Amino acid sequence: MKGALGKLTKAVIDRPGVTGTAIGLSKGKPCLKVYVKDRRAASKIPARVDGYHVEVEVTGTFQRR
Repeated sequence: MKGALGKLTKAVIDRPGVTGTAIGLSKGKPCLKVYVKDRRAASKIPARVDGYHVEVEVTGTFQRR
């Protein structure tokens, strides 16, 4: 799964509005997550990478604390 995450990260991290990627759960099953600032940034994110479901989550901008 880490290999799939690396592949996804390389493909999307430099796109405008993408703030991060991670391994997570969706409906109790492992998935890859892409965090975006808004719904517009979610376009053209692949639905699957190496057989893993990709879930897009709108988070807004991350703030340092």
